[in-house]
Amino acid sequence: MAILHASSVIFAAMKKVAFYTLGCKLNYSETSAISRKFEEKGYRKVDFTDSPDIFIINTCSVTENADKKCHKIVREARSISPEAYVAIIGCYAQLKPKEIAVIPGVDAVLGASEKFRLVELLDGFVRPPQPVVLASDIENANVFNKSYSLHDRTRTFLKVQDGCDYSCSFCTIPLARGNSRSETIENVVITAKEIAATDVKEIVLTGVNTGDFGIQDGVRKERFFDLIKALDEVSGIERFRISSIEPNLLSNEAIEFVARSKRFVPHFHIPLQSGSDKILKLMRRRYKRELYAERVASIKSRMPHACIGVDVIVGFPGEQHEDFLETYNFINELNISYLHVFTYSERDNTAAIHMPGKVPMKERHERSRMLHILSDKKRRVFYEENINSARDVLFENDIEGGMMHGFTENYIRVSAAYDPMMINEVQRVKIIGIDEKGHAISVYLEKDVLLHA
Repeated sequence: MAILHASSVIFAAMKKVAFYTLGCKLNYSETSAISRKFEEKGYRKVDFTDSPDIFIINTCSVTENADKKCHKIVREARSISPEAYVAIIGCYAQLKPKEIAVIPGVDAVLGASEKFRLVELLDGFVRPPQPVVLASDIENANVFNKSYSLHDRTRTFLKVQDGCDYSCSFCTIPLARGNSRSETIENVVITAKEIAATDVKEIVLTGVNTGDFGIQDGVRKERFFDLIKALDEVSGIERFRISSIEPNLLSNEAIEFVARSKRFVPHFHIPLQSGSDKILKLMRRRYKRELYAERVASIKSRMPHACIGVDVIVGFPGEQHEDFLETYNFINELNISYLHVFTYSERDNTAAIHMPGKVPMKERHERSRMLHILSDKKRRVFYEENINSARDVLFENDIEGGMMHGFTENYIRVSAAYDPMMINEVQRVKIIGIDEKGHAISVYLEKDVLLHA
């Protein structure tokens, strides 16, 4: 296995390149930014199954399952194009580059500080006799790289922050992405205006720790609250959505602003991870459950129709049955809309891996099952509360059985009779029911019809 620091190869025009992204919205924004660099160099972006000459696989490493997915995607790539060049980037690539390099079929592995220079480092993409590893220490990942998705979906994911200075005991992200760093408000606004010049109607703000926005060169220079105020003045974008924000960083000032905003929608995704203060302390989270409950109450008092999503981890070391029930009952009593449930998996180089009280895998899966059922109930109740209300839906190019789909401002997935004129348009609808798949059913309203939720 060759360990290299640079690569200089002859440019081969019009090679076909395909991308596959695992993980979060942030990864999608970065994949899109990297793909545009390829296109600027003359490469042709194609679908994964279109016999590409090059595969770029952007990995996640939040869970063990994500690592397994990387192995599977490499096998699929090799079956589609046996002679293609396969390069692996992303969090898994930074954490375990040598482990990835021995996967059969991998030609190159690039770390966090190298992935945005992928075209320059590997230009030409001639398969090497041994895998090339370009992954420096994470301390070198100290530059903010501008990224946003485009043409992949109706919504654009815009990266405003990267890295994390928190030290949650279960998380490898600081090891995979480095310290917290941000774009400037000025540059984010410039990028938002660039996006507004396209046909994009909605921007989703993304980051590793989005609410920690404002750190540049290791020093906090700006605030997340000032960022959203500035973006609210950007014309041409009908909606801004905040992808995820820590409860201790979601200020009442920001909640109040969203409630009266012209463009920020009433949708918050707020990680909880556990409803037990004992487990939150073991996780090294920076809040207690009381603060979380206060944030939910603050949102709902100002925006009763707001959607609130919750991340939760089950089976963390030391989580006894009564601790899980405390979490279950806490969430059950919260006025939230849905859950993202994660089954704890041991990750190398984290504090949690050495903690006592390992929960049997069977018990972890049972707890996950219970919370998934609770999530379905919460989502249905939230949808039912919106029946007979008028909502604005951004319809996507997602057609099935003569129906198209989109999301309301408060993140209700809506089905409506297909109308090609409505794709990528915001249309006022009335929610009239819920179908067998759990989607809200709607009918169109004229622009001048006003209904109140």
